[in-house]
Amino acid sequence: MDTIRQPGYADEAFTADVEAEVAGLALRGGNDLDKHTRVDLLKQERAIAREFHSGRMWPYVVAAWGGFALWVSLFPLTMLGIVPLWLACIVACVLATGGYVTSHEAMHSNIARPNTKYRWVNEWVGKVSTIPIVFPFSMARLMHLEHHYHCNDPEKDPDYTDEAPSAAWAWYKTWYNRQPGVDGSIHHYKRILAGMGTPEAKKALKDTLLLQLFFMATLFTLAWNGYALVAAAVWWLPRHVGLSYIRFYLSWAPHHPREGNTSRYDTTRIFKSRLGHTMSMGMETHLIHHLYPGIPNHRTKEAYFALKPILQKRGVDCSAL
Repeated sequence: MDTIRQPGYADEAFTADVEAEVAGLALRGGNDLDKHTRVDLLKQERAIAREFHSGRMWPYVVAAWGGFALWVSLFPLTMLGIVPLWLACIVACVLATGGYVTSHEAMHSNIARPNTKYRWVNEWVGKVSTIPIVFPFSMARLMHLEHHYHCNDPEKDPDYTDEAPSAAWAWYKTWYNRQPGVDGSIHHYKRILAGMGTPEAKKALKDTLLLQLFFMATLFTLAWNGYALVAAAVWWLPRHVGLSYIRFYLSWAPHHPREGNTSRYDTTRIFKSRLGHTMSMGMETHLIHHLYPGIPNHRTKEAYFALKPILQKRGVDCSAL
């Protein structure tokens, strides 16, 4: 296992000394590159990656806040009969799922770095984006960074419970892991946060409790007043659809198989999605995100093709794309 943890925040991919990082990387089977070559490849890799680092992030802000406003408006629009329930449900499913993408950029501070003028924009993009799936940003960020730092470690990776032997089983587990008494998904996150015991972890647990209580109170109030179908179509069902879709494409598909794949170039795989790059939330080239979290989601595919010759020299299987 590599001795240098995977980067989580945007700038961490460039902070480690190149020679020290190379010394901490495990060689892949059959990789006989000498140290000088590996250092040179990593320098080339970083130089190319920097070209794709950051970029225009305002579309993520518009998508996050506009999407949240549209989702909230679906409640009165359906209660007044202006928008049919079936259409509201489809729109809400898309917004609930897509919200994770904008929140994901905020988790890595890609929209605005800490201690900068527009840091509050970064934080509020993250906070509003995951409300439809009842997943507080404070918990989402802590758990996602832990996933980066300990990717595919069965003991430390919070997402390891998503692993399954096949795609069909993976879809099943996205539902099964949310059931009461099962140590998966948000139940697993709560246990990890309780074990961390830090002020940030305690806040995340508190935020989770408050958001879940608000979710339940809203569903009950709507049902009590004769709008149970609105509650189900706009929030309850889209939340479950979104969580399953996110769990499959962001967690299982790019990381399968997880067992034993913990080194820098093994944590994720390059794969061809039946739904295409966009519909699979940009996860075909998720390896680029794990190597360089500061590269925005919409630029990972372009960065992958620029980095592909170097990745192939490092032994990465690039046959899918």
